[in-house]
Amino acid sequence: MGAAWLRCFSRGWRRLRCLSLVLLLVLSVYMYLWLTVKRRSQNQDYGGTDSMYANEVINSLLRNQTFSRDQVCNHPYLDPFEPSIMKFYRDVGSLRCSEDGNWIKVNNGTFWIDKEARLRHGKISCQYAPIYRKDEDHFRVGDKKSFDNEVISAPADVIQVSCQSGLFGAKYSNVHTTVAYNREVHERVNKASYDQLYMPLNVLMFGFDSVSRNTWLRTLPKTHKYFTEHLKGIVLKGYNIVGDGTPQALLPILTGQTEIELPEARRGKPDAKVVDGHPWIWNDFKKSGYMTQWGEDMCWIGTFNLRMLGFDKQPVDHFWRPYCQASEGLHKYNKPFCLGSERRHKVMMEWVKDGFQMYQNRLKFIFAFHSEYSHEDSSTLSWADDDLLGMLKYLEENNYLNNTMLILMSDHGARFHAVRESMQGKYEERMPYFSFRFPTWFKKKYPSEFKAFKNNANRLTTPFDIHETFRDMMKFENKPSENEKLPRGMSLFKPIPKHRSCTDADISPHWCACLGWNVVSATDPITKRAAASIVDFMNSLTEKFRSKCHSLSLKLIKSAMVMQSNPYIARFLGSADVDGRVPKESKGAVDKSALYQITLQTTPGEGVFETTVKHFASVDKFVISEREISRINKYGSAANCVYNDAPHLRQYCYCK
Repeated sequence: MGAAWLRCFSRGWRRLRCLSLVLLLVLSVYMYLWLTVKRRSQNQDYGGTDSMYANEVINSLLRNQTFSRDQVCNHPYLDPFEPSIMKFYRDVGSLRCSEDGNWIKVNNGTFWIDKEARLRHGKISCQYAPIYRKDEDHFRVGDKKSFDNEVISAPADVIQVSCQSGLFGAKYSNVHTTVAYNREVHERVNKASYDQLYMPLNVLMFGFDSVSRNTWLRTLPKTHKYFTEHLKGIVLKGYNIVGDGTPQALLPILTGQTEIELPEARRGKPDAKVVDGHPWIWNDFKKSGYMTQWGEDMCWIGTFNLRMLGFDKQPVDHFWRPYCQASEGLHKYNKPFCLGSERRHKVMMEWVKDGFQMYQNRLKFIFAFHSEYSHEDSSTLSWADDDLLGMLKYLEENNYLNNTMLILMSDHGARFHAVRESMQGKYEERMPYFSFRFPTWFKKKYPSEFKAFKNNANRLTTPFDIHETFRDMMKFENKPSENEKLPRGMSLFKPIPKHRSCTDADISPHWCACLGWNVVSATDPITKRAAASIVDFMNSLTEKFRSKCHSLSLKLIKSAMVMQSNPYIARFLGSADVDGRVPKESKGAVDKSALYQITLQTTPGEGVFETTVKHFASVDKFVISEREISRINKYGSAANCVYNDAPHLRQYCYCK
């Protein structure tokens, strides 16, 4: 080969041609390498609307979202382990708390000094004091009492303990919680007769904040495998949120209504009242003879406290909030997410187990909701996997699940995480994890209800349906509706029709994961005008506070999509035959109004918002609702100037 090249260059007139061939070869190699690098860099950046990768993701979503005459709503299939999504997740290792074990053990309404602590520290003397709820924002500490060797019956669900070994030895201080014996509650539940209940089952609902169905699979794989394979749990694959944030997820579940439909409870609003008067489902369970137990961590941003006025009276028999408030002052003295040697999430799980122990033979409604791992960073949720698995195994091995409807759930997918700005992340926010598990005997005793539930797992379902399911447990009514319109909330124990749409379920287009969207360029004239309308609308909301809040300007349109109407839905009128096999369709024109979903960034403050805007082409008008504006990056303390006067405007306000 080398000799051939030498002959080529040695023959006069051929020398130029050989040189040209060499240059062409070098240029070809260079172009190949350049295109490879460029292609890889494009795959790593999909933020812009014109990005090849953004189009690829959208198109794959729409390919998987198969519109068919058989079922109106089909959620897209999203690969949980898609490489472009997995880059937002990291291995956080294990959560390590203090190696010196907690000196106090707590279980089933009692507490005592741990034997291991005595071996390590010798003679230990302690004092304890009960902690009681004073009001929604304060607690009070009772009288102190001394103890050393005995097992103490907790006088309250929350106890403050301080100990010392010897006269000058090590010290211990902590706040503990359990489910204390409450005579009044025991007398009430012991008198209850459950004969009037259609399904006399315990309800245990345990949830994590901001966890999509896919994120649950990524971060809690051991729990998911045990739940679905061993316990035979059922995951709702068509579950769809109905609004933005935790209140819009939990209020429909717990009250059957939206925040707008309920009495005004927002801070700073005229005639606002506490939320005690809301029709809480736990009150219905309580009237039916249940013990009620509810708790959420991160009480400083509580679901019914951050924007709302919270509760005047304690809402349930056993309430987590006093413990959360009493213990949060200790966080700075402990390792992150720990209280001494205990992981904070496990304390909540032990509290759930105590509820089952304290009321072993009586019915219970228990709802525990954990946020601090997953609210801002989904990766750290993996710290809870082993302990959640352990809790499920404990409940199963001790026969508690034999009479329990177990629910593992979340309110919505990630809202503030980096993954949220990806195309798949947008869809995942609308499809949180929600699942049920019934006792093994349930299928035989309630065959039609179980069959309906299994079928409904693949239908469009919402938080309103969970509320109706709870109501059916207490009193099952199987009367056919005289109204042709489907009810907003439908019990999962009754068949949900395949033709149910987001409109039927009262899901606005902004939140409906069933809809088909196509990418539109950020330079499109209508898109640019729609984005300007959004910024104008947000500025109008803060106009009264202009002395405190900057007027925002549009900095960048990050992405934009337009909704493509499904022709089957638009033209479908009903069935042309009695079997429902032949569709009857309209030949008329369909509504040409377009929905635009735009993600934009404003300045000052660099706020990132996602908004759905309706454009009425006939009058060239944009319509925007505050309900369909989502702030998808954190604003932190930038809006503190309206924290007290207008907390509901914080996402739009960048303080001067």
